[in-house]
Amino acid sequence: MTNVAATAARETVVLSTGRSRDRNLKSMAFLLALWFSLFFGVMVLLVLIVSTVIDGAPRFDGELLTKYSSTLRPEQTGYRAGILGSVWVMVTTAALAVPLGIAAALYLEEFANPKRWYNQIIEVNLQNLAAVPSIVYGLLAVAAVTAAGITERGLVISGAVALALLILPVIIITTREAVRAVPREIRDGSLALGATVWQTTWRQTLPSAIPGIATGTILGLSRAIGEAAPLLMIGTATAIRFDPNGLMSQFTALPLQIYSETSQSREELRVAASAASIVLLVMILALNALAIFIRNKFHRTW
Repeated sequence: MTNVAATAARETVVLSTGRSRDRNLKSMAFLLALWFSLFFGVMVLLVLIVSTVIDGAPRFDGELLTKYSSTLRPEQTGYRAGILGSVWVMVTTAALAVPLGIAAALYLEEFANPKRWYNQIIEVNLQNLAAVPSIVYGLLAVAAVTAAGITERGLVISGAVALALLILPVIIITTREAVRAVPREIRDGSLALGATVWQTTWRQTLPSAIPGIATGTILGLSRAIGEAAPLLMIGTATAIRFDPNGLMSQFTALPLQIYSETSQSREELRVAASAASIVLLVMILALNALAIFIRNKFHRTW
């Protein structure tokens, strides 16, 4: 009886912690393979980053951020237009995608009837849209802005529509997961006190899910800031020598400029592109760090 109880206790520990004391040859080989895969991936990433930093080190200066692109003086070329264009597009993308994504997630999670056929179609398409190649969203953006009567190509609003379509499924899915993580007791307590479903969602569920929503939204934006394929499809230029000044202004983006100048024959342009790659990497890491900070700052344990 004692042995049975001890065995049951060990199995309970394994199930609750996910750890096993099994140390046979197959498990050790599998564990070594996992660690080698992780080590190999990290080492390749580090080699690429270090190589890019070494290549771009001669151009880590102020002109890289304040000058415009120039083929006449490649040693002084800069990425001012691309950086400001990326900022304009990302702010507009957030304004378009975040409210719509959060509203759609709240509807699907709190108000929609999952047995309705149209809600089931939305569910299936939502899961599939998250895996669609980014270039397809560029085609959708071209169709959307053309239907809206915008014929000029390479505008800030066109790029924002393309990237908003790209990250919208990610925002919806992450928001639904954050809302689903809120304990049911909070909703039941609010409803028991006489609040409506909308009041409960707006005043209880949504504030409780904000850390997860913010984290998923920022991670979606950090993915969008490095995309080039959708922007190429809407006709975004790479040789822009002015700052965007509105939604209907033409722009260029930092990933497009990097892509364009890495294929140039002049060594100075490739060096500048390597330095700009590090600038883009820093921007993405800053967004990811902000997401981690928000998650840790407002994390709640239910």
